[in-house]
Amino acid sequence: MKFARNVFLCFCFSFLFLFNGFGQTDTYELQIGDLLFQDLDCGPFCDAVEKVTTGYNGAKFSHVGIAVRNKTGNIEVIEAVGKGVCITALKDFLAKSCDTNKNPKVMVGRLKLKYQHLIPKAIEEAYKLIGRPYDEVFCISNNSYYCSELIYDIFKKANNNHAVFKIHPMTFKDPETGKTFTIWLDYFKELNKPIPEGELGNNAGDLSLSKKIEVVHFYGIPSGYKKTKTTK
Repeated sequence: MKFARNVFLCFCFSFLFLFNGFGQTDTYELQIGDLLFQDLDCGPFCDAVEKVTTGYNGAKFSHVGIAVRNKTGNIEVIEAVGKGVCITALKDFLAKSCDTNKNPKVMVGRLKLKYQHLIPKAIEEAYKLIGRPYDEVFCISNNSYYCSELIYDIFKKANNNHAVFKIHPMTFKDPETGKTFTIWLDYFKELNKPIPEGELGNNAGDLSLSKKIEVVHFYGIPSGYKKTKTTK
């Protein structure tokens, strides 16, 4: 199996070895449109993502999805993973990565009141994208999607094509050495694509810092998170 496929299968299914040990005792009631920021444990891929990003209060987020409600009234998550844009049961999403207390390493962000009118349209746009491929080359305009790009795009469309969240130049370099991470060198070499260093994009950590979001809940403790007197 090729390197790129291994990376993304790891990204999609890293929760399998944890699933049986996950006790879902948290009864927090999510609202549709809530953003679920996740600290995934998927090896070098997630490590590289987390090393170049800073999340809310230092949390190491490498993934994000959006809460939706299905026809039976149950909350599910629309997310972009290795197999593409898909719908995931909430319990399966939460079980992907847990802290030492077996609680999901997931933080819930909610759009502030000023922006909540965008949620129904954004969710409508998200459903339209189900089945779209994962954006393997991290291009913001190629009709395929990585996790935070999906969130960026659906809210932009909901806001009459005006961006709600910011995008920034991306880096694939280790901040300690200034050299491109080996995993990215191998990854893009296999794809036969240039590394999009400096191209515009976003990530889950940066998205969690948006002033348009308020943090409303922690299921567990993400790696790197430092609680302060003013945080929940």
